[in-house]
Amino acid sequence: MTQFFAQSPDQVLPQSELLKISGLDFMQGILDGKIAGPPICRLMNFHLASVAKGEVVFEGAPEFAASNPIGSIHGGWYGTVLDSCMACAVMTTVPQGSFYTTLEYKVNITRAIPVGMAMRATGRIQHGGRRTGVADGALRGLDDGKLYATGTTTCLIMKGV
Repeated sequence: MTQFFAQSPDQVLPQSELLKISGLDFMQGILDGKIAGPPICRLMNFHLASVAKGEVVFEGAPEFAASNPIGSIHGGWYGTVLDSCMACAVMTTVPQGSFYTTLEYKVNITRAIPVGMAMRATGRIQHGGRRTGVADGALRGLDDGKLYATGTTTCLIMKGV
C-alpha cells in the first residue's frame, strides 16, 4: 500500500492522493492511522474498528451532546454511524482511480440507545458494481448484542478527474 500521511488529524486526504490507491487500501490506511480518519467520528464519538473487503465496523458511544430535546439519542447519531459503516463497506470495493458518494440511505430504529452505551455498527456490501454499490448495516449493543437499528444504502461510484 502506498503510504499517505495527513499533515494533522484535522486534515483529510486530498482527492488527488485518494485516487492513487484502492478503496480497500484507503480504508485500511485509516484503520492503521496512516490516513486521517473522518472528522465526523470525533464529533460523534465513534471510530473505525475493523476493515475487510466488503465489510466495515465502527464502534462508539453516543454522548449527551447527541441527545434530542427529550433526552434520548437523536436519530441523526444512528444515521451517521450507519451511513458511515455502510458507505465505507462500499468503499472497500472501489477500485483505484474511483471514489464514492452516498446517493441515499434509510435507517430503521428498533430501540433507544442510552447515553454512553457502547455500540457496534457493521456495514456489509450487497452489490459492488462499476457505477453503484449497495450495502446494509446493523447497529448493535457492544455488550448486550441487541439490535438497535438497521439501515440500507445506495452509493454512486465515480471515476476521478
